Amino acid sequence: MYIINFVMANSTNKISIKLSSVIDDLKHPIENESYRSKCKEILDLEGVLVLKDFLHSSAIDSILSEAKDQEHLAYYCTNNHNVYLEPSDESLSLNHARNRTVVSSKGCITDNQVPIHSPLRTLYDSEEFKDFLCSVLDEKALYKYDDNLSSINIHYANEGQELGWHFDNSSFAITLLIQKPIEGGSFEYIRDFRDSDNNVMNYEGVSDLLDDKFSPNILSMDSGSLVLFRGRNAVHRVTPTKGNRVRILSVLAYNSAPGIQLSESARMTFYGKLN
Repeated sequence: MYIINFVMANSTNKISIKLSSVIDDLKHPIENESYRSKCKEILDLEGVLVLKDFLHSSAIDSILSEAKDQEHLAYYCTNNHNVYLEPSDESLSLNHARNRTVVSSKGCITDNQVPIHSPLRTLYDSEEFKDFLCSVLDEKALYKYDDNLSSINIHYANEGQELGWHFDNSSFAITLLIQKPIEGGSFEYIRDFRDSDNNVMNYEGVSDLLDDKFSPNILSMDSGSLVLFRGRNAVHRVTPTKGNRVRILSVLAYNSAPGIQLSESARMTFYGKLN
C-alpha cells in the first residue's frame, strides 16, 4: 500500500483560492498532471490510494466541529446483511456464504444536514476536485446524486459499532477520515476476492473469511486523509470502534451519469427517511 504525502517540486498549477483554503495544494497539487498520473498509477496498481494530510488542519477542525454539532441529528441503525449486499437465496443452505450474515451499525447524517458553507461542500462541489477525481478514476465526468440525501454523508461509529464484511456495488468509493477512534475502527480489506464481471463469487473463500481463516490487509490512515478505494471485487470491513472517541468519516458519493437517485428502499434503510 502506498501513501502519498509529499511536496510536488516545481508545480506550476494552482487551484482556486476558495479550494486552496481547504486542500493543502503544496502537498497535493491536484491540477498537476504528474501528480495526477502518480495517483492513478498507485490506484490502478493497489486498488486503494491514501492521500495523507489532504486537507488543511483548519479545514478538518471546522468539519469536525460541524460533525459534532450535527451528531444529534444522526440516524442510527443496525443491519444484518450478507457479504454480497443482496437478498438471501432460499435455494441455498443458511450456512452457505451467500446467506451467512454479518452486522453493520452506524449513525449517519445526510447531505441536506451538512452546513451550506462547510469545507466538505466546497470540496465536493469543486470542478477542480471532480476533474482530479476523473483523471485518477478514469471517469469521463462525475455527478452528484439527484436526491437531497446521498451526495455527502457523515458516518458516526460509537464504541462497538462496525461495518461487516462486504463488497461494494459501485466501482469506487471516496472517503475522508475526520476523526480516528481511540482504538479499533480499522479498515481491513482483501483485493481481488471475487470477479463480479465474470460472475465468480468465490463462495468458498468468503466462507473461510467469515471463519477467520484469512489475514486481511489493514489500511493505515489518519484524520485528514482522503481515500479512494475500489471495492467491487475487494472484500472489506471496518472493525468495531473501541473507547469513547467516536470514529467520524465522510463519504463523498458521485455517479458517472446525471439524474441518478438512491432507491427509496436504500434511503429508508440507511437514512430512515426519503428526503
